[in-house]
Amino acid sequence: MNAGAGNRHGGRTPKPLEEKFRLGNPSGRPLPERSELMALPGVVVDEAGALVIPDPPDELGPEGIETWQRIWVAGARWISTSTDVHAVQLLCEQIDERADLRRRVKLYNDWRERSALRTLERQIMAGLALLGLNPVDRSRLGVAIVQTESTIDRIRRERAGGQ
Repeated sequence: MNAGAGNRHGGRTPKPLEEKFRLGNPSGRPLPERSELMALPGVVVDEAGALVIPDPPDELGPEGIETWQRIWVAGARWISTSTDVHAVQLLCEQIDERADLRRRVKLYNDWRERSALRTLERQIMAGLALLGLNPVDRSRLGVAIVQTESTIDRIRRERAGGQ
């Protein structure tokens, strides 16, 4: 993926403020004071401690609804139910459109529809990146999933009988 992916103005994708603060502002450009920043609402849970997921829009199809659920669960720590809902909706609508377009490509094998499918898939990947739903962009947001044991270590342990 090129350095400017996701940035329609060319050049590198801007670093989020969180990353600049974490890195100590290596560019030296003025940053807002932390006291001037407003925190987004965190994870919303109900009385039982279960994650509260916004209701999906009525116009979503089955693939879009499934994606809606998966996005809110996967990104619960950094995707805001108050500010990111439209981006999630747009992405889920694209997923529905992809499912329909993919069925048509399989049925008719039209090159125009196949080209449209590949263009839509690039747009979906860009949307996933904007929401921090791939490893690179998740790390740019300062979110990491820590793996306590590598796959090779787990296989070695299992082969040694240490389940």
